[in-house]
Amino acid sequence: MNVADRIVSILEEEGLTTVFGIPGEQIMPLYKALSTSGVTHILTRHEQAVAHAADGYTRSSGKIGVCITTASPGALNTTMALATAFKDNVPMLVLTGDNELKHRGSDYFQTTPQFEIFQHITQSSYNPLNGTEAMYVLRAAIYELKNNPKGPIHINLAKDILLSEKFDDFDLCYLCEDDMSNLSKAQELIDNASKPLFILGAGAISHAENINRIVEEYQIPVTTTFHGKGIVSEENPLNLGLCGIRANPRSKYALENADCIIGLGIKASERTLPEIPDNFIHVNINRDVLVGDYPIHGKVMDFIFQTKFKKADWIGELLDIDDTYPLEGLDDDLKPQSAIKRILDKFDNNIIVSDAGSHTTWTTLLKKSLKPRQLLFSGGLAPMGYGVPAAIGAAIATNEQVIVINGDGDFQMNLQELATIRENDLDVIVFILNNSEYGIIRQWQEDFYDMDAYQVKLKNPDFIKLASSYGIDAVRVDNLDDLELVLDKNLKGPLVVEVIVQRENIPLPE
Repeated sequence: MNVADRIVSILEEEGLTTVFGIPGEQIMPLYKALSTSGVTHILTRHEQAVAHAADGYTRSSGKIGVCITTASPGALNTTMALATAFKDNVPMLVLTGDNELKHRGSDYFQTTPQFEIFQHITQSSYNPLNGTEAMYVLRAAIYELKNNPKGPIHINLAKDILLSEKFDDFDLCYLCEDDMSNLSKAQELIDNASKPLFILGAGAISHAENINRIVEEYQIPVTTTFHGKGIVSEENPLNLGLCGIRANPRSKYALENADCIIGLGIKASERTLPEIPDNFIHVNINRDVLVGDYPIHGKVMDFIFQTKFKKADWIGELLDIDDTYPLEGLDDDLKPQSAIKRILDKFDNNIIVSDAGSHTTWTTLLKKSLKPRQLLFSGGLAPMGYGVPAAIGAAIATNEQVIVINGDGDFQMNLQELATIRENDLDVIVFILNNSEYGIIRQWQEDFYDMDAYQVKLKNPDFIKLASSYGIDAVRVDNLDDLELVLDKNLKGPLVVEVIVQRENIPLPE
C-alpha cells in the first residue's frame, strides 16, 4: 500500500465518500487509488467548478466537501473558488497534486509555489515532505474540519510522496484551544439586560434546534446574517429579518435599541455590523474574527449550554414597528424582481442557489427561508459563476431538487458544467435572467461615476440551443404570463429556463 492508497482508505473510514475533481499527471496516483475504491468521484469540466461544487456540497448539507486537482494549472484554477469558501468560512478538504519534491523552487514544467499561494486563501495549507507527514496532516485536517470548522484546508501532495510506501499512520487526538474566560462577564451583561437580541450566522446552523428552543422559551428576538437565514424560520415573528446593509426597519430598530446583542457564529463584517456596539457578545470558533468587548472563542453549543438566559419582554415593542421594506416592480411584466418572486413562490421549500449580481439582491430580499441551508450564495467574495457548480454539489449532497437563479453573465462563467449536470442526471433547474448586460456594473457606472454604460452589453448565444447541445431540455419566456404557465407545470431537472427580463436597477442600501 502506498500513501495514495492510504489517503483514499482514510477518506472512506471518515465518511468522506464523495469527491469532486479532474484528474491530471501529478495527482494520478491518487486517482488510481480512487478507481478501485468505494468513493464516488464527480467529474466537472473546470477546476473552478470543482471547488465551487465542493462548497455547495458543504453549505447545503453540513457535510465536508472534498475537491481534488492536479498541479499548477489545475490547482491554480481553483483559487478564486477557494477564496470564496475562505471568505465565507466554508469547511472543505482540498487535495492538490504537485511535481516531485526535487523540483520544488525550480522552473520545472508546471511547477509553481502553490503551497505558498494557497496559504492566503485557506484556513491552513500543508506541504508534507514525506509519507508520515502526509498522514499526519490529513488526520489533522479532517479533525479540524469536523471539530473546528473555519474554512478550507489544503494539502499539497508531491507525486513521489503519493507513490511512497514508507509512512507511519496513527490515531490523532488533540484538543481545540477554546477561550471562554469572558463568559462570566458576558453572563453579567445578559443578567442585566431587558432587551436582548441574537444575531445568528452560518456558524450557528448546526445548533438550530437548541437555538430555536431558547428563542421560544425566553422570547428572545433574532436577526440574521445572509448565511444565517432560516436558522429560525422567517415566518416566526421572533425572527426580525436580516441585519446590516439589508436590515429592514424592525431589525434595524432592534439593533439600535437592544441592551445586549449576542452574535452566534457570525463574522461581524461591515455588511453585518458597520460599528461594533459596546454591548456586543461575540461567540465564534474562529479566533481571528472575534471583535468587541466580550469575545468568546469557542463553540456556539458550549456557550449556549453554559449560559443562563431569562425571559425577554420587548417583542411586542418590536412587532409594533412598521416592517415594510419598499420593493417596487414585483408585478411588472417582466422585471427581474417580478420573475424572481414567482420562481421563489413556486419553489418556496427548495434549495435556492444564487450567483453574483443584481438578481442576487432581489433573491436575498424576496426569499423567505423556513429552515437553514435553503439559500446558498457567496457573500464575502461574490464571484460570478458560483451558481451552477454550487448547485451540482448541493444536488449531490442532498439528493433534492435544486433551483439556480442566475444572470446571463454569471451563467456563461461556468456554463460548461451543464455537462456535469447531464452526466449525473441531476434534478437541477437553471433559471437564466437574461437582460443582455452586466446590470449591476452598468448601474454603478451611471449612478456613481456619471458615465454612460461602457463594456457591459452582452451579445449572448442562443441559450436554448446551447442547453440542447448538452442534451438538456430548455425553454424561453419573454412575458410574465408565459413564465407562470411554465411554473405551473411539474418541472424536473435537468432543465434550463431562459427568462428575458427588462433592464432594472437594484435598490441600494441607505
